[in-house]
Amino acid sequence: MKHQGLVRVGTIYLPVVCVDVSADWYIKNLCAELSYKDEEKAILNVANLSVFLVKSHEDQTANFYDRNGAERFSMTFEVDGLHALEALHNEYRQKGVKVGDIESRGHAGKNFVFYDLDGNLFDVWSELSPSFKED
Repeated sequence: MKHQGLVRVGTIYLPVVCVDVSADWYIKNLCAELSYKDEEKAILNVANLSVFLVKSHEDQTANFYDRNGAERFSMTFEVDGLHALEALHNEYRQKGVKVGDIESRGHAGKNFVFYDLDGNLFDVWSELSPSFKED
């Protein structure tokens, strides 16, 4: 039997200042489902992924800076097509989520970025992975 290697990402951990407030934000804005919550963490289901919101210091985010000094995201969500991307971008703007412009980055599809309450930066891409298209 051939070894499959890694199959999928199951969980990500994000630093947040206030677990209650951040969990409510994810539930309201990203349609997350709450699985568990205590004073130190909340476990949410978002986009077929388990997200742990972990109580952290105010100045921490999951973001990083590239060698040119640009702030970067460490995670990209996918939607099924440009229409879905535009609809989600509009929905987030109406909800008051901090979003960037829809842009073309020189590869297939288009993207936009958004921030959560704690400054964690995320990307959204209009191209759904082939394995999800098959399902």
